[in-house]
Amino acid sequence: MISTLLVLGIAAAAFVGFNIGGSSTGVAWGPSIGADIIEKSTAAAFMVVFVLIGGWTVGRNVTTTLGKDIVPQSAFSIEASIVVLSFIGLGMLFANLYGVPISTSMTAVGAIAGLGLATNSLDWSIMREIIMWWLLAPIIGFWCGGVVGRYLYPRLSRSFEVRRSGGPLLTVETDGTLPTPRFGPGTSRREFVSTGTAFVIACYMSFSAGASNVANAVAPLVGGGVIGSSRAVLLGTAAIGVGAFTIARRTMESVGNGLTDLPLFAATVVMLIAASITAVASWLGNPISLALSTVMTIVGLGWGRASRTETAREIVRGDADGEASTDAVPVEASDEANSAGREAVGDARNAGELFDPSAVIRFVGFWIAGPSAATVLSYLTFAFVPILSG
Repeated sequence: MISTLLVLGIAAAAFVGFNIGGSSTGVAWGPSIGADIIEKSTAAAFMVVFVLIGGWTVGRNVTTTLGKDIVPQSAFSIEASIVVLSFIGLGMLFANLYGVPISTSMTAVGAIAGLGLATNSLDWSIMREIIMWWLLAPIIGFWCGGVVGRYLYPRLSRSFEVRRSGGPLLTVETDGTLPTPRFGPGTSRREFVSTGTAFVIACYMSFSAGASNVANAVAPLVGGGVIGSSRAVLLGTAAIGVGAFTIARRTMESVGNGLTDLPLFAATVVMLIAASITAVASWLGNPISLALSTVMTIVGLGWGRASRTETAREIVRGDADGEASTDAVPVEASDEANSAGREAVGDARNAGELFDPSAVIRFVGFWIAGPSAATVLSYLTFAFVPILSG
């Protein structure tokens, strides 16, 4: 009987990891896909490598919080672990089918909190700290993106943005003794450096996803002593990898092209901000949503670009988006001024053109509904079937 439960527990963890791969890969690599930096299969491969690194290092802190701090380890019988993991996996599967990058961490915390409420073992001080980070992360992401979009984007975009040459970034010459990498046809040094920077930051995002999300798949089993921490990280990473190569394709497309027009520079900004927020929170042991930080950074960047007001001086300098504000000297935005001040990706002054409000509402709705449903269903299950909670 124990061996059967062990198999079910591992299967439940793998199911959760599979769905995490579908959601988190879209969040980590969606901006790069939208900016046409990398192919989806290649992105999935790099996702697996850096998820393993993140889960093996910083992710252990999050595993401790989920597996030992929110509720005591004694609450995690193998039966309870299976039920908690099942609720997490089912909630994520539902969201993935709709192409929405649901918050894995929030869903996991909700399911574990339901167990704690039903057994009167919930540590409210830990929950308050976690919820504080849930509130801070999207606010920080939105305003960081907003400040860049409103005050810095046109100038930085002109300085760092490059247009893709359309061909391969690198080619390999095999005429000599050793294969020699060369820039591809039309590839400039600036394009190579900018694309390489965005790629490195995407790997950083994958690291952050591993630091935050591997624990969501395996923490109940680790907390209950069913499996060791190192083996749990390997199990979680393998399951996430399967999801990354399969169902993640839809969420990568959804994040990369469904929210906003993401040029190379914008993708780099979004990834750097969101990954940093998640990495810091995970280092402190707080399970946090990479999806939430990423999407709200995208929204903030779009809002900032849409809400810019320019003066005549900015238009003359070429720092503006090409429209005079009500606070500026009245000027008419001629074609010449527009050309001088246009953002490198094409000016879109309407907020609805820079990010899709309906997509944002849909995403936020799933973030609220997912953890709420996980908490309620978990509580009802453990309250009315107490044998599951020992």
